[in-house]
Amino acid sequence: MSAPQVEPSGILLINKHAGATSHDIVYKVRRAFHTKRVGHTGTLDPMATGVLVVLVGRAAKACEYVSHDRKVYKATLRLGITTDTEDTTGTVLTTCEALPLPEQVKEVCARFVGKIKQIPPMYSALKVDGQKLCDLARKGIEVEREAREIEIFSLSCEPTDTESDYILTVDCSGGTYIRTLCADIGAALGCGGAMASLERIWVGGFSIDECLTTAELEALDDDARMALLRPVDVLFIRHPYVLLPAFYERLCRNGCEIYQSKIHTDFATGTRVRICDAEGHFFALGEVREYERGTAIAMIKLFELE
Repeated sequence: MSAPQVEPSGILLINKHAGATSHDIVYKVRRAFHTKRVGHTGTLDPMATGVLVVLVGRAAKACEYVSHDRKVYKATLRLGITTDTEDTTGTVLTTCEALPLPEQVKEVCARFVGKIKQIPPMYSALKVDGQKLCDLARKGIEVEREAREIEIFSLSCEPTDTESDYILTVDCSGGTYIRTLCADIGAALGCGGAMASLERIWVGGFSIDECLTTAELEALDDDARMALLRPVDVLFIRHPYVLLPAFYERLCRNGCEIYQSKIHTDFATGTRVRICDAEGHFFALGEVREYERGTAIAMIKLFELE
């Protein structure tokens, strides 16, 4: 099968399977689209499944400008156990046979809704003095971590047929560790807890229902794969847009700031905007900045060439 003649560029939604790293998914997408220019907007642990937003071609440049500040997960909380990784892939540290009743579990879960402090787990990609915490943990080194504020917008808890297991659906801010949430709930119940499964079901406006697996992707031909790619501006859909007449579009593409007084806009300083041509075609991400002669929109990343 020959490679596509048009360079692929856009957003691809993948339902990551368990056991694969996010980099494994990137490798498969690179092969499928015959390009090395592939990235993603948020790592999932090998144990986790669910929505992985993959950036193909020129869209990969968007990675540093994307902030997924809200995510929804479905997880299995297993009570009566603690591990060194806060999930069931780790070494068991303690067990407890005295398990709480479902009503008690739901009551404790409700206490975690709102803004709370969470200490990042040692088995995470966060860095301390240039070293990943997970690398230190594998060497048996534990370092002090500062608690960070996160927010749990909603948290539902449903029992399963297994007495120790509960299904949590968590709507939370970016930076939330569901493993740690499970461990903290278990600690609050006095029996210990660990995460037994994790699925990201929504992130950045994208739902698990919109995703396909890598196996499904690999079964398609090149034309069908290209048709799956969404335009890069869907990543910035929450930002307002500006339409630039041809004259100002050329100035913008050449790196000139566009004064708001010239195009009759009045966005606040610091506002990110989608910059479009006169026909509404997105070509760059911009930001409103202060200059001596007033506020202007400066292009911070070009995504589409002329």
